[in-house]
Amino acid sequence: MKKAKDIINASMLSRLVMVLAIVLSLVAIFVVVLHPGTRTITPTSSDECKTVVVVASGDTLGKLLIDQGLNNSDVNAISDALKKSAGISTLRADSDKIEFVRATTDAPVSKIVLIPSPWKQVELTCGENGGWNCNTIEIERDTRAVYKSGEIKNGDSFYLAGVRAGIPAGILIDVYDLLAFEMDFERDVRAGQHFSVLYEENFSDGQKVDNGHVLAVQFEALRGNVKMYRFKKSDGTMGYYDENGNGAIKSLKRTPINNAKVTSNFSSRRKHPILGFTRAHKGVDFRASTGTPIPAAGSGRVVARGFNRGHGNYIKIRHNGTYETLYAHMSKFAKGVVVGTAVKQGQTIGYVGSTGMSTGPHLHYELIKNGTHVNPLTAKLPAISNLGDADKKKFIEYRKKLDDGIEQLSKNPDWFIQL
Repeated sequence: MKKAKDIINASMLSRLVMVLAIVLSLVAIFVVVLHPGTRTITPTSSDECKTVVVVASGDTLGKLLIDQGLNNSDVNAISDALKKSAGISTLRADSDKIEFVRATTDAPVSKIVLIPSPWKQVELTCGENGGWNCNTIEIERDTRAVYKSGEIKNGDSFYLAGVRAGIPAGILIDVYDLLAFEMDFERDVRAGQHFSVLYEENFSDGQKVDNGHVLAVQFEALRGNVKMYRFKKSDGTMGYYDENGNGAIKSLKRTPINNAKVTSNFSSRRKHPILGFTRAHKGVDFRASTGTPIPAAGSGRVVARGFNRGHGNYIKIRHNGTYETLYAHMSKFAKGVVVGTAVKQGQTIGYVGSTGMSTGPHLHYELIKNGTHVNPLTAKLPAISNLGDADKKKFIEYRKKLDDGIEQLSKNPDWFIQL
């Protein structure tokens, strides 16, 4: 019986040893996999937890940071770093994005990425001492020049023809501002006219993000073919020039309000709609709805602002020793625009109305040269600046290359020029 008992005990012991060995093996595996001891495993980017927040109205940096578990000390450090290193002190609602990065879902925030624009991002990383380091990264643009052309059809405005040609609205606005120095869109647009625009499109990672600058524009105006090219001078400044290198941007615009309909032209004899007798109409009337902003036709200084029986609310701007402009029948003046105010071209100085002797809301616009009223739609306006000899030579070479590219794109509209 003893031997039998011993045999049984030995068998049981063997089984116990085997079970214990299996258990110890499983425990060892469990310890190695789930408890790596002092080893640090750095998660890959795909393992990181990222939370993207779009700044909403009422959001503050402090509120968003605290919502992500950061303390007041972190909030102050991050705010200081953003202001000193990136020049960012405020957030823009519905525009700015903030990305919070953690090693795991439950880990504290280790990196913050602020995206103020598609072409810039600011990275804040937490250092070993708990401080926050700020680094600004400029996103490289893949810029391409694309070409669009169109034709004015019966009943078209330039805008409608431009949209039909596939030109983005923002680019059309820029083209309006350029061509308004040379033409009046109410009088100079006729069926059969052709136009073309070369402009930039900006891409990132193969996806279009936005449009850039107008590089060249051409329009078959009544007074001749208008061409403008964007060119960088040797001093680094950019400007628009005609095909001969003369400044294309004039010191004054012919039509302050883009695409406004002319209701009454400049005339030495016009029957006044209210007074009933014939007298000179020393300006041009543009129809626009009440409240439409009136931009200054050029840079200058306000020399008169007030009310009289004929003009109603009016403003007069002196642009230099030669030219002045007058804007009448305003519903109200822009805030801060008073006699002595220096204004820039395009700055809103007032709003369309029907004050004074007026039969309806419109802008009455006058151009005065050396004290004499002239027709703003036909007067020869001075350019701001022309190119010097050295820059003009470079411009002519550049313009020829650009014209060659435009010719190729006109034959192959799906192509683009890599810039």
